[in-house]
Amino acid sequence: MRNFLSVDELTALFAQGAPVRLIDVRWRLDRPDGRADYLAGHIPGAVYVPLDTELSTHGRADEGRHPLPSTATLQEAARRWGVREGDVVVAYDDAKGISAARAWWLLRQAGVDVRVLDGGLGAWTAAGHGLTTDDVTPALGDVVLDEIGADALSIDEAAAFPASGVLLDVRAPERYRGETEPLDPVAGHIPGALNLPTLRHLDADGTILDPDSIRATIAELGVTAGTPVAAYCGSGVTAAHTAMVLAEAGVDAKVFPGSWSQWSNTSGRPVAIGSEPG
Repeated sequence: MRNFLSVDELTALFAQGAPVRLIDVRWRLDRPDGRADYLAGHIPGAVYVPLDTELSTHGRADEGRHPLPSTATLQEAARRWGVREGDVVVAYDDAKGISAARAWWLLRQAGVDVRVLDGGLGAWTAAGHGLTTDDVTPALGDVVLDEIGADALSIDEAAAFPASGVLLDVRAPERYRGETEPLDPVAGHIPGALNLPTLRHLDADGTILDPDSIRATIAELGVTAGTPVAAYCGSGVTAAHTAMVLAEAGVDAKVFPGSWSQWSNTSGRPVAIGSEPG
């Protein structure tokens, strides 16, 4: 089953009367609350989902910026979105699928049939489809979620991962090398991690590259069929996008949700600097 859905495939589902629940997951580091953007124009029928409060929780700095929500919290949120048993959930954003992927990663673990709209809002409007400005409040759903967390690594598991598999740091190269760190207290990367920036998986318009291209890219880092793989980023959002892209290429990957925000705020954790894994 594909994890991405084209605009044509989405409109075909609508035409068939399929039980589709659209969620708008607009979020950016510089603008974490996307509700104003949602109200300015969204795909008809889409429910706004606040990533910071429904797709994550908050705690101490040494838990990272986006710790996982509990399964109960996520289930309550999904029911607010109107998700019912048997629905196909389609998430989208205006940030190349990066924030929508957080919803995909969590809901996939929870047993939901979930996809991400390839190209997001831009692809929808480029295809000539209109937007609406209403604040959608659907009837409460009845979905029952499976327990989440099995695809997540703890900080200790992330530290040990390079000894048995490939740990991918999907941040920009300059952050990986420790040349700059705009958000966290320490610059650098987890020792043993390899750098694979997220944008290498995407075309200029934000759509995903074909699976063969993705497989060729990860093969450069020693990832082939059967290789244990995990990903981390700054706070566990972008890494979920990498997990989604790798799943599209037939590779299952775990995510370290605490990511660099947790690692750099935890006393005693070693830091590697430079272009080598360290």
